[in-house]
Amino acid sequence: MQNYAQRLKINSRNLRKKSTPHEIKLWSKIKNRSFHNLKFRRQHVIDKYIVDFICLEKKIIIELDGSQHKREKDQKYDRKRNDYLKNLGFIVLRFWNNEVNDNLNGIMLKIEEFIN
Repeated sequence: MQNYAQRLKINSRNLRKKSTPHEIKLWSKIKNRSFHNLKFRRQHVIDKYIVDFICLEKKIIIELDGSQHKREKDQKYDRKRNDYLKNLGFIVLRFWNNEVNDNLNGIMLKIEEFIN
């Protein structure tokens, strides 16, 4: 039987294979050290969570949220998760999927603010 950590690792691989169009769009801007020569990872496991994108060097996590994150129970979960990750020393940046479509340059500027 697989333990919890193994299941998370498998889930993260599956999430990478099934990236959303929004994740693919943002990933195209930050992969292969193409953004300020920083290494970003996607669908990375941190303890009991899988984060969308992370730069370990700068301790920045980027989350892309769809409409399901508007539900109260999901907002509560996101707050708990953000608090946990912040307690580990990470900065958590959240963007809506529609922002990726409508204002990708603005997202990139916001990320740039936190890496400088």
